Amino acid sequence: MLRNYLKIALRNLAKHKVNTGINVAGLAIGMACCLLIVMYVSDELSYDQHWTNGARVYRMALERKYPGRSTKYALIPPSYAQSVKKEIPEIEQVTRIFSAGTNAPVLVKLNGRTVEEKDFMVVDSTFFQVFQTPLRRGNPNQVLSRPNTVVLTESTAKRLFGQTNPIGKMLEIVQGPKLEVTGICADPSHNAHFTYNFLSSTRGFPQAEQVNHIGFSAYTYLLLRPNTQPETVEAKLPAVVEKYASGEVERSFGVSYRDYLKAGNGYFYFLQPLPSIHLDSHLEAELQPNGSRSLVSIFSIIAGFVLLIACINFMNLATARSSERAREVGIRKSLGSTTQQLAAQFLTESVLLSLFSLGVAAFLVASLLTPFNTLASKSLTLTSLVRWETLPLLVGGAIAVGLLAGSYPAGVLSAFEPIKVLKGKFSSTRQGHLLRNGLVVFQFAISVLLIVSTIVVFSQLNFIQQKELGFTKESVVKLKGAFFLGNNTEAFKAEVAKLSGVTGVGGTTNTPGEDGFFGITFRKNGENETVTGKGCVVDEQYLQTMQMSMLAGRPFSRQFDDSLSVILNEEAARQIGLTDPIGKQITSPDNFVQNNGQPVTYTVVGIVRNFHFGSLHQRISPLFVLNDRLFKKVDNQLVVRVRTDEPEAIVGQMESLWKRYLPDQPFHYSYLATDWSDLYKSEQVAQRIFGLFAMLAIFIACMGLLGLAIYVIRLRTKEIGVRKVLGASIPSLVALLSKDFLKLVLIAIVIAAPIAWYIMSQWLQDFAYKIDMEWWMFAVAGLLAVSIALLTVSFQSIKAALMNPVKSLKSE
Repeated sequence: MLRNYLKIALRNLAKHKVNTGINVAGLAIGMACCLLIVMYVSDELSYDQHWTNGARVYRMALERKYPGRSTKYALIPPSYAQSVKKEIPEIEQVTRIFSAGTNAPVLVKLNGRTVEEKDFMVVDSTFFQVFQTPLRRGNPNQVLSRPNTVVLTESTAKRLFGQTNPIGKMLEIVQGPKLEVTGICADPSHNAHFTYNFLSSTRGFPQAEQVNHIGFSAYTYLLLRPNTQPETVEAKLPAVVEKYASGEVERSFGVSYRDYLKAGNGYFYFLQPLPSIHLDSHLEAELQPNGSRSLVSIFSIIAGFVLLIACINFMNLATARSSERAREVGIRKSLGSTTQQLAAQFLTESVLLSLFSLGVAAFLVASLLTPFNTLASKSLTLTSLVRWETLPLLVGGAIAVGLLAGSYPAGVLSAFEPIKVLKGKFSSTRQGHLLRNGLVVFQFAISVLLIVSTIVVFSQLNFIQQKELGFTKESVVKLKGAFFLGNNTEAFKAEVAKLSGVTGVGGTTNTPGEDGFFGITFRKNGENETVTGKGCVVDEQYLQTMQMSMLAGRPFSRQFDDSLSVILNEEAARQIGLTDPIGKQITSPDNFVQNNGQPVTYTVVGIVRNFHFGSLHQRISPLFVLNDRLFKKVDNQLVVRVRTDEPEAIVGQMESLWKRYLPDQPFHYSYLATDWSDLYKSEQVAQRIFGLFAMLAIFIACMGLLGLAIYVIRLRTKEIGVRKVLGASIPSLVALLSKDFLKLVLIAIVIAAPIAWYIMSQWLQDFAYKIDMEWWMFAVAGLLAVSIALLTVSFQSIKAALMNPVKSLKSE
């Protein structure tokens, strides 16, 4: 019986090549979209799932309370690792990571040559007990037990030493220590929330060994004992904080810990499950940019909807051919075929079509994977899809799609009454008519939803790019690694300033959009209430080079000794309570130079207008700007404003100067405008994917609408002939046939608009500065859907209206 079903199904599919081609195209595109998104979602969900003890590992994070606000940090004070291990018996092991940031350059001297590397971390000797990365060489309990030792990844060892055994060899870090290679570990997985090439020991690392329970510098991970609930550990953390931090708070801020808490300050620690960090953690100072669970959920829903639209498209096209197959059903029923056998026959056809569509979809995925990776900023490979364990799922999924898409047509066709259809009295039921119209409405509602989402995401990104930031990001070149210039910093800046086309040169620790703005606390002299904000260090030309505006006072100047001067932004001046701030003194417990625990008093010399030094996801917070004379005029990076007509030529001249001063140091630069745009990569990915799948959803929906148009016009062929005989014009017939379909699209717009408004309102909540959704966004989406639908239906309507009425009247 099955062989007979297959033979008849293949004959029918081959006989109606155009219809089969349309069905295969719709299903294949839907399946390809679904597979691509499944690969994307699977990759996002796989982060940190590979660690052996991953289910028991938690990152200790901090919510830092300030009067009237709070900020959450991935970094915490370094001394808590040992404190919580000592005080909380449910903790089996702890380890810390100190990192300068993903892709931060590190210069390594080896055999007389200097090479640039990245992803350098300083970690505790317990790192391999918490993160059980396989070691190719070395004992995991001993490789990092001594000062100045380092473990390399396999690929790094091969890159630096070739086939030579590196164990015992020395690496010299430029402006750093000499390190002995004591181990080789496997390369880190790409789907982890941090990556590394070098793991150096914290033994002898000053930042790790000093007692500090209030300054943030370490990423701290806890391995809990089996069957320990994280809530149990979290409940014990406040007592540990009070025991170890209260003394440091009193020494640093001059108030008791109780009064410090009453003023609205506080340190509230919480645990983050390791596997959830990538998608759920968006704290200050993350090790690297994380993903978005909401984006994963949205893309998963889109994948399901696109596939469902493709199935609906198949249903409508199959229904459009029902009149052609009605007599076939009547004859086969008259010869003894049962309803179940006919339904099985039609389901076999739809399953075959679905399996063939899966093959086409696999080809499309293979062809489109590279551009999709570019679109989604991923590195997906076919190996994640084509595996023995996934093949049954793919085939089973295709069969399920075939059964779903074919269930309605099979039920309709197999239920025809043979006497009626053989007499030519075939007609559609009201229920069938409503269902088909409902399916079209559903298709276009999803399409309109995706179009509105694309418009909103595009408008928000455009708003971000065009918003006044408080500085001019265009035509600014960033020179990274300027700290290598050391005492030659001022001489290098002076030579760069003389280059033709350079209009300004400034030095700084951080530029807007970077994570490295450090935390700093100030209070008015004579008062106990403190304000904690962000800090940066700049030279005398930085604010002018960035074209930032002074609201009061002056910028730093070489005409004054500004080593103990500070410039506040408007928000800092407001929160600290300075109504006439110029010349006033404020005190900070953070002593960056002597590090002796003694507070430092600064004089306010200027107020800079608020500018966005972080992304528009966050509101502007207090900013305290210090002068680089405090740090012997050494800057982390330089900013150079150039004329817009010749930036690359000027960059080439700066590189020549750099090589003259630092022949062994690589020259790294970037454009501030590009770096600022990169802050919104996830939003850009969302915009591109929304746009792509909105177009595909519209395309597939139009194919379904075309099928329904063919079906309805075929049913009304005689009516069209009668109307033409009675004098109806072609435009009136086209309008008559099109208006019912346009009604369906308009209903879809009415349904989709409030849903789209709600979903995108939730998405916009992630931005502190955002657009208002306006009526024109919905109007454009609706007009686009109506135009495409009208174009799709009009072709069939015009074709029917032009038909000879004699033929039309003979059609039944």
